[in-house]
Amino acid sequence: MSPRHPYEVIASEHLWQSRWYSLRQDRLRAADGSEVTYTVVEKPAAVWVVPVTAQGALVLIHQYRYPVDDWCLEVPAGNVEPGCDPAQMAARELREEIGGTAEQIIPVAEFYTMNGIGNEIAWVFLALGVTLGQPSREPTEHIDLCTVPIAEGLRMARTGQIKDGPSALAILLCAAELSAHFPESM
Repeated sequence: MSPRHPYEVIASEHLWQSRWYSLRQDRLRAADGSEVTYTVVEKPAAVWVVPVTAQGALVLIHQYRYPVDDWCLEVPAGNVEPGCDPAQMAARELREEIGGTAEQIIPVAEFYTMNGIGNEIAWVFLALGVTLGQPSREPTEHIDLCTVPIAEGLRMARTGQIKDGPSALAILLCAAELSAHFPESM
């Protein structure tokens, strides 16, 4: 064991798997010789796309989420498929969820979404010059579109009106780029 890796993996098994995520349970040995069990949510990396029209409207989705039994304001998001470039997946999620195409997709940041229990990495992209079209949603996606001025979207993210944490963070992480491209909207 090294200071970088304070645990030695003794055993590892998958408790459950689906196409979206899996649960892995690891038995670990700590530096003092004690053993602990850690359950990890394994999830593919994902993209969150903050779409803005040429007129400066932030496009949000209002999506029903069964686990919390609530309609949540979010930005388009989805898993990165194996072997796919995150920027290409961002463009694809934009098309699928809002029927959007963008003149420019800018990488903004990356972060862990649940590093206490899982390994998902989030890539945030800002999509500029978005034109809306016909979406191609999955049957489980119940979505309405909502456009708001950029300043209003930032306020909603800061005040908790956008309760989906990764979406709120994605919007806030885009603030500097939004200010640079739409200074009159801030």
